[in-house]
Amino acid sequence: MSAQLRAAGAIAPVARRVGLRAVRQFHQFPTGGIQRADLAARDLRRSVQFPAKLYHNAVMVRNASFVRLLPKLAIKFVRIPALFGGLMLGAAGWVQYQAIQLGNSATEMYTNIKTGVTDTAFAIWGTATDIANQTKNGFNEKKGQFTMPEWLDNIMKGEGAAGEGSGGPNGGREPPKQSRVAGGAAAAGASAAAYGYGAADEEDDRSSEEVVKDDHMMYITKRMIEIRNLLSRVGQFSSVTLPSIVVIGSQSSGKSSVLEAIVGHEFLPKGSNMITRRPIELTLVNDPQAKVDYGEFPDLGLARVTDFSLIQKTLTELNQSVPESQCVSDDPIRLTIHSPRVPDLSLIDLPGYIQVAGENQPRELKRKISELCDKYIRGPNIILAISAADTDLANSTALQASRRVDPRGERTIGVITKMDLVDPEKGAAILGDKQYPLRLGYVGVISKMPVQTGGLFRRESSNLLASINKNEKAFFNSHPEEFGPNSGAATGTITLRKKLMHVLEQQMSSKLTETTDAITRELEETTYQFKVQYNEQPMSAESYLAASLDDFKHQFHNFANTFGRQQLLELLKDSLDQKVLDQLAARYWNKPIEDLFIAPTEPDSLVDLPKADPKSPYWHRQLDTACSGLTRLGVGRLAATVASNAIQANIDKLLDKSSFAKHPSARQVISEAAALVLADRAYATSDGIEISLKPYKFDPDIQPNEWEKGREHVVGVLQGELEQCQNALKSLESSVGGRKKLREVMGFVDKARKGEIIIEGDHPSGAGGFSAALLARGREAVFLRDRADIINMRIVASKSRKCKSLENKYYCPEIFLDAVATKLAQTAVLFLNVEMLNDFYHRFPREVETKLNEYMNSHGGNGLEKFAREDPKIRRHLDLVQRKELLELVLMKIQDLHRFDAAGNVKADRDYLKKGRQQRGRWSF
Repeated sequence: MSAQLRAAGAIAPVARRVGLRAVRQFHQFPTGGIQRADLAARDLRRSVQFPAKLYHNAVMVRNASFVRLLPKLAIKFVRIPALFGGLMLGAAGWVQYQAIQLGNSATEMYTNIKTGVTDTAFAIWGTATDIANQTKNGFNEKKGQFTMPEWLDNIMKGEGAAGEGSGGPNGGREPPKQSRVAGGAAAAGASAAAYGYGAADEEDDRSSEEVVKDDHMMYITKRMIEIRNLLSRVGQFSSVTLPSIVVIGSQSSGKSSVLEAIVGHEFLPKGSNMITRRPIELTLVNDPQAKVDYGEFPDLGLARVTDFSLIQKTLTELNQSVPESQCVSDDPIRLTIHSPRVPDLSLIDLPGYIQVAGENQPRELKRKISELCDKYIRGPNIILAISAADTDLANSTALQASRRVDPRGERTIGVITKMDLVDPEKGAAILGDKQYPLRLGYVGVISKMPVQTGGLFRRESSNLLASINKNEKAFFNSHPEEFGPNSGAATGTITLRKKLMHVLEQQMSSKLTETTDAITRELEETTYQFKVQYNEQPMSAESYLAASLDDFKHQFHNFANTFGRQQLLELLKDSLDQKVLDQLAARYWNKPIEDLFIAPTEPDSLVDLPKADPKSPYWHRQLDTACSGLTRLGVGRLAATVASNAIQANIDKLLDKSSFAKHPSARQVISEAAALVLADRAYATSDGIEISLKPYKFDPDIQPNEWEKGREHVVGVLQGELEQCQNALKSLESSVGGRKKLREVMGFVDKARKGEIIIEGDHPSGAGGFSAALLARGREAVFLRDRADIINMRIVASKSRKCKSLENKYYCPEIFLDAVATKLAQTAVLFLNVEMLNDFYHRFPREVETKLNEYMNSHGGNGLEKFAREDPKIRRHLDLVQRKELLELVLMKIQDLHRFDAAGNVKADRDYLKKGRQQRGRWSF
């Protein structure tokens, strides 16, 4: 019984632990609920079986002790364990069932939640993808029809930023007030900064419609200025012109101060005695992205010059480059200034008018300035006539010049400076003067701010426009009757800025259709010429250089295939043949003569050489010395020099036949590249050749077959030398007046050498009735005659039977030295071909590309263009291609501008109609 209780007590905690573990594992891992329940049931069965085994063992021990009571006890004990076993099995089955049900419920719930979340996510993703694809397709369809301008893009960004705050308590129907202000500020930022409201701290009182209109105008003006700059690159066309604002005035009218006030920086040259001597074509670019103001000189390659004092210095130097004797030049200085605070304008500053030429100035200076200004103030340019308030307008040189070309005043703006130097009543009368009416009116400014130490105003270069505006407001506001809002007078630099922008935009817009038609005609004519002259073959500087380089490389490849070891051997052998002749002349042919008028003393005669003793030490020494001189003359350096000169000469010939012949600088670069590669290997090659030739310096070791070849070759060498002597002798005959005269001189020289005629010293006047110059030619002729006789004698000796054998080399030094020279040349060429020639063929094409790239880059960004334009034919082709491309680009920009202008007009009409409907709705209500 105790064993049964112990077994039951052991089963109970085990069953409890198993059940708790099953529930805990289910909560931790709901996806595996079923498997976890199965494991718990299996553990419970094992736990039940283990106490049952304990109980069985206990019963067996008891039966062993009480054998006699075995039958009764067996029946009782069988009933009790059966009862407890049934209870345990029932409990285990119930626990297992509950665990399975719990696992099934958890699995079903997890599956439902997962399916719901997944379906929702895929539905949201699919909807977003469809919307994105529709938006992208719609944008791509409209993209080719309309391009959003930069200023409109900025406005849309400003409205979007303001719209972010619409989700407030008003339900999103209307953005809050703060967002409206931010959006308006963003919308008005472009034109407001250009007008100078931000820099001048002046309130912008324009309506939203005016802001949009002004921004629309700014965009058109900016694009038209870009088109004008492109047209200036195409060339000058009488039918394609866009207006610029030309600034004219006398030297003391304050012209420079007005321009600096418009720009907001002091940058123009200052001084006396004609500082401005060249036109300054000034382009102002409104760049909202520019963090700092900067200038550029496109013709000089100077970009992003942020120091305006440096710009001023550069302008001064460019103007001073014109000599004082000439004083003015029509060669313009092009300057572009980028700033977010300047309007898009195209200005031309001209030298100021003068009344009387100075002492050091040419008398025609006044006429030259007037002619230069007349060249620029012609239509359609806008004239900005600068006049000082303290000068009578009747004496204004600028107004007089403008009336000559614009008598009705339709494109002239009058600017009256120094308004603070006259009475307000007089100043107001000048601005409203009816005697010299201008359709565009007059504007009064005080652009040059007075400098007062400790006073109210002080010039600040960082905010020049704000200082000038403050000064102008202080003066004009103090006289409201003359310059107030109701007076009708236009005053202030900001007003001048606005007027210039409006007038330039109107002038350019009026020329838009005319410009489009003119460019279309020019493009048609250019396209026709391109088709007729060049069959529409494209051309660029890059393609021309690539084609020229490919053609040169092809020629070089052909040269490399035809110039090899055999050609090097022939060249080196020819050079060594001359060295052999030099040794023969020094050791055998030249007679030891102290003076041509003194009889020679000869230790032994070359005429007696065929009959000389074979063991004569004199002739042995002569041959050994000549051979040593040949082998030790530096064949390695000679071979490297001969090979380098030959390769360099062939490269120069290839260049002369290639297109690089029309480009001297590029040709020199390629030639220098070849010399550099050859020089790089010259020392190593010559040193290696000297090492390979070292055995021949002591024992040439000539073979019979080499002797035979040398015998055949040396006869041709001697005959060539003989021919040269004979040609030189004929040339002397022509120079002295004929053969007879030369023979007379030669006869006198021969007698002097034999001692038949005694001459004491040399006289400058000559001797024997012959001049000194004639005697010099006579001595030269005698030398050539003797040399020819010796060579004839040695040719006969080389052909003789005695010179057929190598054993008679002392009788035939010419043949022996020629054979040695051939052996030296053959050995040197083997080394020369590997170390220099093959290396050159491998490295030279790559070196050419490298050096040409360096040469092109050394000229900046226009190196290729400058190279291609050196060829007149290619220059004409490039000009036509670039002209066609620029005209196409200009036409595309103008067409885009037409579409933008039409879209802006449609939008304005819609806004007007919408506003009208709203008003009618209020009236009907």
